[in-house]
Amino acid sequence: MIKVMFVCHGNICRSPMAEFLFKDMVKKLGIADKFKITSSATSTEEIWNGIGNPVHPGTVKKLSSLGISCSDKRAVQITKADYQYYDYIICMDNMNLRNIHRICGEDIDGKIFKMLSFCGENGDVADPWYTGNFDETYYDINRGLNAFLEYLKKQREI
Repeated sequence: MIKVMFVCHGNICRSPMAEFLFKDMVKKLGIADKFKITSSATSTEEIWNGIGNPVHPGTVKKLSSLGISCSDKRAVQITKADYQYYDYIICMDNMNLRNIHRICGEDIDGKIFKMLSFCGENGDVADPWYTGNFDETYYDINRGLNAFLEYLKKQREI
């Protein structure tokens, strides 16, 4: 089983979008049983008294337009133990990358990636929290996920 965690700052916009898009992609490809897919935050800003906020309405709307539900998802924070458990920890931007290293330590197993690195790019996934543009975020994430699938094929993992 390939264990994948998508990570962004608050786990309410970009990482849940990636989580649920990827779950939908692998389901449509008939390989969902080969994956464990989730998402998390590097911060606790969207977690109050141990309870995470639900997915941002803009992400919910974008996913709903594609026939994808994320209704039960709540924000959670990545832990050091997650580094040991997951095979791929895929973050959305440079700040996430720095914060993951702060939480999990050095990436000695080469598990931490930026989403757009699979596209051969060093850029960040557009953050709709600041841009308000969930279509642009979807475009970035969709490209990254398709490239990630190609990467997994080249690695002979799927």
